This record gives sequence, structure tokens and C-alpha cells, in this order.
Amino acid sequence: MNITEINNLELPELKIYSSTSEVQLLRYYEPDEGIFIAESPKVIRRALDSGYTPISLLIERKYINGQASDIMSRCGDIPVYTADSEILTAIAGFKLTQGVLCAMRRKTLPDAVEICSNASRIAVLEDIMNQTNVGAIFRSASALGFEAVILTSGCSNPLYRRSVRVSMGTVFQIPWTYIGNSDSDYVSFLKNMGFSTVAMALDDNSVSISNPVLKAQKKLAVILGTEGEGLKKSTISACDYTVKIPMYNGVDSLNVASASAVTFWELGKKEI
Repeated sequence: MNITEINNLELPELKIYSSTSEVQLLRYYEPDEGIFIAESPKVIRRALDSGYTPISLLIERKYINGQASDIMSRCGDIPVYTADSEILTAIAGFKLTQGVLCAMRRKTLPDAVEICSNASRIAVLEDIMNQTNVGAIFRSASALGFEAVILTSGCSNPLYRRSVRVSMGTVFQIPWTYIGNSDSDYVSFLKNMGFSTVAMALDDNSVSISNPVLKAQKKLAVILGTEGEGLKKSTISACDYTVKIPMYNGVDSLNVASASAVTFWELGKKEI
């Protein structure tokens, strides 16, 4: 194995773990696909299972012959950088979750038409920038019967480190892409792909999430908006249905990640 003991924090090879921003990683091989950082053994294993190519590993020394040993064997002869926890924390700027980071190549994103053609339940994220929310939505979508996620160009990238970590690696298991050229009128695009469209919004003209008409739809696209502003008015007016979750005690809304879990359970596939 190609193991290097870290004795110099300024090694150029470590910059992707220390001083390189998410956007710089995204554009690392521009115009080709860039890099992302997977954190924790479970997340790294899921990325490898999904065919992502590892570039290098940053591993706490005690895990080399422990919980990361199988990962190292799967990654072949890529560089492995190791040290004690305190040094790795100094490099990464945070304490590593279970002591392992892996730099990996991104894949070319699939076409939105391809994704929509092969799914009956999709989640659509409109301009959601919070990485934690994006990761949590992916985890709920994967767990609760939704088959794909479509994002507008204003959304945070699902392969940013925090989103990957919060999703527990489910960003590698469920197909996703950006809406691309249809971003300006993506609701029409979804309708042309055969989807009934659902805007999740607090609106007087909304229907209850338990309305049986929603579950009866053969193809359903559930659209979720930002935490503060919610969905654009133009999006709401263009959708077939506006839906809200009934609530108690004067609570008017849920965090978008929590709302997504409720919605996906109610409207997703139930073949469990």
C-alpha cells in the first residue's frame, strides 16, 4: 500500500483536504468533472459501491488496520496519508468522523430527461442552498420511496462534504441532476415528462397531503422550496396542486428537510 506518514502539513497533496474550497474542488479538473470529499467509512463504502473513483485517502493511523482496512484494500495503490487525530484535525480544520476522508472524482451527471423517464416519484429542489437540508432531503427521498432528485441551478451541490455526510451516502444511491436549460420553466418540463406537479407551500388554496387524488397519480413530482422564502409564486401557480401538511398547536411550518420526510412517506411508493 502507498502509505505516507504526514510530517509536513504543507504537502501540496494535502491541499484538497485543507485549503481548497468546495467550489474549487467542484472545478478542480475543469472543464472535466471535479472532486468531492467523502467522510466516514460508511459513506466512502457507499461511494465505492456506486462506482466513484478514489484519488487519495486521509486516515487516522489507528484505523489503518481497523475499520478502514477494507476501504484501503478496495482503493488499490492510491496515496494514503496518515497521522494521529490531532494532526488530521489541523489539516482538515475539523475532527474527522470515524477518522477517514477520501477524495474522489465526480461523475458526469445524467440528463434530466433520462432521469424523469425512468421514475414515477421524484423530488424537485428549488434554490435550496443549505447543505444540511439538501443532504437530509436526499436521505429521506432514498429511504421513503422516491426514485430521483432534480435540482434547480440555485441549489447547493449535493456532493459538497456536509450534504454527503448528512445524507449518509444516499446521494450516491439515488439518481440526481440539475434541471439545466429548462431551469427557467422547469414545471412545464416536468409536465411534458408526464408528471403531475405538487408545490409544497402554505397557501389558502392548498389541498391536504392526505388527499387520495395525490397518491393516485401515476407520476408525481414534489417540489420543495427554500427555508425562508419558500417556492416562487410563479412555481406555485404553474403546478397542478398546492399541498400543505396539516399541523397542530399553531405551528405553521416545518423545516424543509422535516417536511420532505413527511411528504415522501405519504406520497412515495409503499412497496415495503
